[in-house]
Amino acid sequence: MTILTSPLGSVDIPDVSITEFLLRRVDDHPDRAALIDGMTGRTLTYSELRDAIFHVAGGLAETGFGKGDVLAIMAPNIPEYGVAFHAVALLGGTVTTINPTYTAHEVLHQLVDANAKYLVTIGMFLEVAQEAAGGTHVEEIYTFDGAEGSTPFASLMGEAKVSDQAPVNYDEDIAVLPYSSGTTGLSKGVMLTHRNLVANLAQAEPVLEMEPDGEVLVAVLPFFHIYGMQVLMNGAIANGATVVTMPRFDLELFLGVLEDYAVTRAYVVPPIVLAMAKHPMVDDYDLSKLKALFSGAAPLGAEVSQEAAKRTGAQVVQGYGLTETSPVTHATVMGDTKPGSIGYSLPLTEVRIVDPESGEDCGVDEDGEVWIRGPQVMKGYLNNAEATADCIDGDGWFHTGDIGHIDPDGHYYIVDRLKELIKYKGFQVPPAELEALLLTHPSIADAAVIPVPDEEAGELPKAYIVLNPAVPATAQEIMDFVAQHVATYKQIRIVEFIDVIPKSASGKILRRLLRDQSA
Repeated sequence: MTILTSPLGSVDIPDVSITEFLLRRVDDHPDRAALIDGMTGRTLTYSELRDAIFHVAGGLAETGFGKGDVLAIMAPNIPEYGVAFHAVALLGGTVTTINPTYTAHEVLHQLVDANAKYLVTIGMFLEVAQEAAGGTHVEEIYTFDGAEGSTPFASLMGEAKVSDQAPVNYDEDIAVLPYSSGTTGLSKGVMLTHRNLVANLAQAEPVLEMEPDGEVLVAVLPFFHIYGMQVLMNGAIANGATVVTMPRFDLELFLGVLEDYAVTRAYVVPPIVLAMAKHPMVDDYDLSKLKALFSGAAPLGAEVSQEAAKRTGAQVVQGYGLTETSPVTHATVMGDTKPGSIGYSLPLTEVRIVDPESGEDCGVDEDGEVWIRGPQVMKGYLNNAEATADCIDGDGWFHTGDIGHIDPDGHYYIVDRLKELIKYKGFQVPPAELEALLLTHPSIADAAVIPVPDEEAGELPKAYIVLNPAVPATAQEIMDFVAQHVATYKQIRIVEFIDVIPKSASGKILRRLLRDQSA
């Protein structure tokens, strides 16, 4: 067995909750801006953030919310997102984060599976939230903007105050429950403990190297996704940075925020790096303060990376991680980059590269499945011991499903996915969920969904359809049908009609044959 360790040394993991870790340095810079709404300029300083967390925790406690209860947040990036998240954590509760573009059907699954007691959203998504919450255990729907027909989130900001962390077992108690798509269908709740979150932030500090006088970061990555949640909402604030929030990505607005707020670091996904590399609009903005573009969530091509660096004057560096690893396992050290590399493994992170056929460890520059063991590996999947056992073995190794290798200098590269998930703009799209949906259409006799490469999105979901000859349908009708039932990023972008879906003797779809045919 060949166990690879980090060249970055070791770190200490403090015995604190995620909220205690977040607020550890507030008194060093109480009047510094912590969170700024990039669209309005509305600002929470570090002391105001702490005060808001304490008062919302007090308000929640008065309603009977406490240890073990679950609060769902379905909202875009705004300063109050972090307030709600950490008020819950302070009380020993659990936050489950929901993609606000989900349909009511998708939201319902998560609310039921997570057993959410409260739901916080905004007016724009209130109708979907109300439809989804019917028939669940959700007792109250709050809105950050006080939308009619809901309870204003501000109503929790009363006189009551909780400033002490409720007793929690750092290794066992779930701080956050994000949902990760799987190839076998519906998304699964990823149980991340306080220890998972705190450990990963501590592990990442040697790589982040935040300037002590305050960096400025843009938060265009959604806080409901583990990347935006941990690296920006939690990690940046824990290190004294100012985080400028954006509700969604729009290139013109994004460039305006970079210039207006003198942003020094941008954590992004490959489609944004591509835009920075190629869109003529970039030349109209002053990006002189931007030192680094950090790309994650999907592979980034070396050529695009180099082009964006040349265009912006910023270093473009990659990292790697998964929802199940809180999320970061690998990251590039500033000034030590290699095109296409995801960098080094983080401190306290053990890695094996294993041949998926033989089970033997691979050598240098040999591709195999990446296995991870470390304090950032999740506790498991909620209500799904079988799925947990499928990916975490008896020795604690998390089998990522990604294929990669290590070079002679200790840099890692991800080259392919063993799993069948489609990565659309950094979001996970499970083929099995789309196939199950397609098969409910009366015109469809059989279906298979595969990824096809796309320069902007990374991968597009493509459906191969065997039609029912008695009930004809067009490709557009099929795409429209899917669009009515799933979030935008899961929608089928290409349809091809074929006579038969290739399958193995056991009935499994032979996606490799379809991918070869598509290529």
